[in-house]
Amino acid sequence: MPQWANMSQVKKSTLSADAIRADFPILDQQIYKGKPLVYLDNGASTQRPNQVTQAIVDCYESTYANVHRGIHYLSEQSSHLYEEARNKIAAFVGAEHSNEVIFTSGTTFSINLVAHSWGQQNIKEGDEILLTMMEHHSNIVPWQQLAERTGAIIKWVELDDCGKLDFDQFSDLLNERTRLVAVCAVSNVLGTINPVGDIVRRAHECGAVVFLDAAQHVPHDETNVRDWNVDFMTFSGHKMLGPSGIGILYGKQSLLESMPPFLGGGSMISSVTTKGYTPGELPARFEAGTPPIAQAIGLGAAVDYLNQFEMSQIFELESELAQAAITKLNEIDGLKILGPTDQRAGIVSFVVDGLSTQDISLFLDRQGVAIRAGHHCAMPLHDYLGLRNSCRASFYLYNTMEEVDYFVDALLRVIKKLG
Repeated sequence: MPQWANMSQVKKSTLSADAIRADFPILDQQIYKGKPLVYLDNGASTQRPNQVTQAIVDCYESTYANVHRGIHYLSEQSSHLYEEARNKIAAFVGAEHSNEVIFTSGTTFSINLVAHSWGQQNIKEGDEILLTMMEHHSNIVPWQQLAERTGAIIKWVELDDCGKLDFDQFSDLLNERTRLVAVCAVSNVLGTINPVGDIVRRAHECGAVVFLDAAQHVPHDETNVRDWNVDFMTFSGHKMLGPSGIGILYGKQSLLESMPPFLGGGSMISSVTTKGYTPGELPARFEAGTPPIAQAIGLGAAVDYLNQFEMSQIFELESELAQAAITKLNEIDGLKILGPTDQRAGIVSFVVDGLSTQDISLFLDRQGVAIRAGHHCAMPLHDYLGLRNSCRASFYLYNTMEEVDYFVDALLRVIKKLG
């Protein structure tokens, strides 16, 4: 572990639902004339604890100024907190160097950055890009656009009958023309946990670069980019107790240094003349303009909050909640759960024969239960499964077994009403 990363080495606490929920006042409310709020839309966005919102307030009230440019007190304070957040995040995901962590506006921006900056330099006509049927649109469209620009070919890895990646087909599709494998660590619909280490190893054997969408993994389980040996990885702050408008692109230092800047402007240069410019060093070359300062500091506070616990504890809790929900949902006639029956993340998507997913979500909302209905930005997956959309309940560290029971009971009332 690098010396700068020692800040993450603290004694871990035991998960306590009562103690945790006390930090989230938004969860302690009743809606629709006395219905308790049961928030099960964490796959889309999590809530924020007091510690994160306070860090943002403190930034704006006490230390805010533009970073890296001023030689006055506030700028120095703001710059310190901004870079401290980068160090925390780098340690959190096991990066070797803090300059391998680039602040972006989110997962979507990060993928587009690599698709343009790395992709335009390294992908040419006839090259192959490997995607899977379970990808989020953010990990599909930028690569489709890259293929349109370059003449590259996209190939798709299918799923087995359980909703897991067909690893044999994945291995068969890899060849000397494969330049990029873009895959999610966890499906945001199926809850499938992909074998990232095996995927990276096989891809590297063929000389391919691996881009990992870890938006549904980093907030929920231990992540170590060096153990995985992944080339690029991205995730979003708003899915891990942090603010919206902030995300992370991790890239191996050698790869990032070889890439031209994605955006031009202030901060990303070392010099500019009338004849041209020289890009700055990492990470500045990919952080053009005034960065999301308060958001980065807030994300650093979110990492502090998560660092109270072993990430494996969070994963185990979510898995228990999901499995309890699956056990109860399986007793409902006409309800089908999507994805694996075991070894899955805290995501449970389902459909009910003859019922609209939008109606289910709407009527559950009136019972105080917040879930998501739609294609979840995964239209190719739903098409592949023969569905237009699905309902999704997704859990996080502040959810409880009592909420699982309330959700299932409410769903039974809704099905009876709609049926």
